[in-house]
Amino acid sequence: MAEFMAVSSLDSTFYTIKEKEYRQSHLRSHSTSLSSRGDPRETEANILPDTLDLPDSDEEKAGSPDAKPAFAGVDPSSFPDGGLQAWLVVSGAFCCLFCSFGWVNCIGVFQAYYQTHQLSNYSPSTVSWIPSLTVFFMFAGGPIWGKVYDNSGPRYLLLVGSFLHVFGLMMASLCTDYYQFILAQGVCSPIGASLIFYPALSSTGTWFFKRRALAFGIMTAGSSLGGVILPIMVNHIIARSGFPWAMRGAAFLLLALLIYANLTVRSRIPPSPKPWSLIEFILPFRELPFSLVVFASFLFFVGMFLPFTFIILSAQHDGMSERLAAYLVPILNAVSIFGRTIPGYIADKSGRINTMIVTCILSTLLVLCLWLPARGNIPYILFAAFYGFSSGAFVSLAPALVAQISDIREIGVRTGSMFAVISVAALMGNPIGGALVSSEDGGYWGLQVFCGVMMGAGSVVFVASRWSLVGWRIVKV
Repeated sequence: MAEFMAVSSLDSTFYTIKEKEYRQSHLRSHSTSLSSRGDPRETEANILPDTLDLPDSDEEKAGSPDAKPAFAGVDPSSFPDGGLQAWLVVSGAFCCLFCSFGWVNCIGVFQAYYQTHQLSNYSPSTVSWIPSLTVFFMFAGGPIWGKVYDNSGPRYLLLVGSFLHVFGLMMASLCTDYYQFILAQGVCSPIGASLIFYPALSSTGTWFFKRRALAFGIMTAGSSLGGVILPIMVNHIIARSGFPWAMRGAAFLLLALLIYANLTVRSRIPPSPKPWSLIEFILPFRELPFSLVVFASFLFFVGMFLPFTFIILSAQHDGMSERLAAYLVPILNAVSIFGRTIPGYIADKSGRINTMIVTCILSTLLVLCLWLPARGNIPYILFAAFYGFSSGAFVSLAPALVAQISDIREIGVRTGSMFAVISVAALMGNPIGGALVSSEDGGYWGLQVFCGVMMGAGSVVFVASRWSLVGWRIVKV
């Protein structure tokens, strides 16, 4: 399933160093075979079939009588694949994703509230820097936290992240000025959320092999559930007790969940300190398919979060009541659960790049053909549901594409490079969209067109990346 592939490729950022060493030792021991077969390249794709006669998967390595014993962290037989401690790690990671990505998924609630309350004297573009920075810091820290994880494990990352996330939200409850919201909710809280998010993913992967898809499916459900519960909770507490207590209530809920997560999330593999090398994150861009996939993801990501941020305000502008509009983000996040799983199943059957192209085109059409002309409650509700499905597919498939076209020994580095690039797109999209709203005197036509055009451009570059791999042949890729 692509949901598993996406998370496992994220996970490999942190704990595949031992596997790289193991494979490098195999390469040295099979140098004769290598030279006789030319310049093979190990990938997860079927488009380069002339690969090594080495075991490409952990299962093959375990079943080959000639294979060297792998390190404990990569030998399939060493994975517990269950048991009390393993499932406690999954439950703690579920809480981590509820608190981190689940919180990020409800950023549209705060764009709408700030723009009409504390920060009503600021332009939409200025206010949108708060959700933009939230998404930016959520993704940008991946390579850095990965290196810290390799050197010291998840414990200190989780402790520091829990403190920063809860402290940032508590401070946001006291904020009155724009710069205070930026520092508390746009910088401090998302850095903490990022510190929580990545170690949870990587730690879970160390406990499961055969049942890893099930474990990751349970874990990632936390992000979607958080994206459903937290917006509703915040809106209801604001209506009854005001904004400060809404933020404190959310912070106390996250604190309780994070205490449990800190007690249960741990890695089965001991830390493996390695020196930092910046060049390894740059070298993959020499390859055209990789560069095109990353560029396509960048373009698509510029537009992808605009509906998350502005759908509530846009719906209210077009006549939807404030009470009903508050449920659009939860609807979007709820349907994204299916968007992260069903397209993944299809992708395993018909090809990940093929499926990515279809879902990106679907997202573009939904923005330009449903959100743009939407007037009234029904079109907005339908758009939120359908867009939640199609955008969820992108979140699930993008890292899997990187894994598919990459040397197995470089998946972690390449995934980190991709997330570093798209974090810049996340930083750009909302302020540009907000500026377009201001230029339209509060209208959303320009933002919607910009969103659709950027996502359409990303779809075209995904087509180009497919062409760079297999040309125009109709094959699974």
